[in-house]
Amino acid sequence: MARVLTVLLLAILGGAAWADDGGAFDFGGDAFRGGRTVSHDAQGTDDLFMAGETVTGRAAVSGSAHLLGREVTMAGAVGGDAYALGDAVAFEGDVAGDATVAGRAVSVAGVGGDLRIAGSTVRLGGAIGGSAMVAGEDVAFEAVVAGDVSLAAEDVDWGAAASIGGRLILYEEEPGEIEVPAQVVPEARIERREIDAWEGPRRPDWRRLVAGFLLGVIVVAGLAALIAALVPEQLAAMRRQVLARPFRTLWLGFLTQSAVIGAAFLFAMTIIGLLLTPAMIFLALVGGFAGYVVAAYAFGVGLLLAVGRAEPDSIGDRALAAGVGALAAGIVGLIPFLGWLFVLALVLAGIGAITVRVMRPAFFATDAY
Repeated sequence: MARVLTVLLLAILGGAAWADDGGAFDFGGDAFRGGRTVSHDAQGTDDLFMAGETVTGRAAVSGSAHLLGREVTMAGAVGGDAYALGDAVAFEGDVAGDATVAGRAVSVAGVGGDLRIAGSTVRLGGAIGGSAMVAGEDVAFEAVVAGDVSLAAEDVDWGAAASIGGRLILYEEEPGEIEVPAQVVPEARIERREIDAWEGPRRPDWRRLVAGFLLGVIVVAGLAALIAALVPEQLAAMRRQVLARPFRTLWLGFLTQSAVIGAAFLFAMTIIGLLLTPAMIFLALVGGFAGYVVAAYAFGVGLLLAVGRAEPDSIGDRALAAGVGALAAGIVGLIPFLGWLFVLALVLAGIGAITVRVMRPAFFATDAY
């Protein structure tokens, strides 16, 4: 479920970028970048928004940075706050404001304000002007922190320059198992607590990830089965559209989603219609999720047809197809790079099928499903 929403956000940001200048959209001093491989190297940018497979920020920005992708690198300095989510996230330049970073392998070079960071492998460098909340499995602590530090980790490598000006609150499985050199912080300023009391960002938990994955599969399968029970003929028509003309349906979905996203930015540019922009973004998200449910069901039916089963004609068969499609789509979606492209294709194909069913565009008028 979270992966689907992430892909939808990528599609929205990417759609705004593709609408102008071959992957770049600039408005009011802010820069928007989206696509498979995106970068930003323009000077004089205020706020920066980037999403893609590989995201690279080479130039400094005076405002905030919002970054989303599998591999995220911000080499330039950030004059405001920074927010980043991805598999591998690295801030090589300093962040003047607060920073919130999460991923598998994450690192920061320096933060002027407060830091909130979580990952499997975490590296802290430079100076941190405020407090820090850190969660990770393996933490390389090389930073000089002016304020308090809340730390939940399995293993901590204290660097020679590491220093904490305030308190160190350690959350451990067994209090006392993490050794802290005296030059980092005196023992009198160390407080040790049980890990269950941790309330900050959390490091990746495989049990939680698996549970979240299964919950997402159940939700998608349940919704598809419910739709199949309530409006079987309409869903069957959309499913046949996806399976019979997948690429054409995907292309129509791309056009539809681009129109909705483009309308949101056009409303924003008129100022008067600015209040409609959130509604259009919400419509894009809801439509994208509905498209994913429809396409996942179609995918499940296609898989069952491929192994010799007949088209589903009962509630039980439709529920089975919904479950198979949701599970298979979820598993394929876990594949690095190819997975999110596959999920994006499902989303767009489903939107295209819904568009055909609801709006009947002229170039689809001769189709009968």
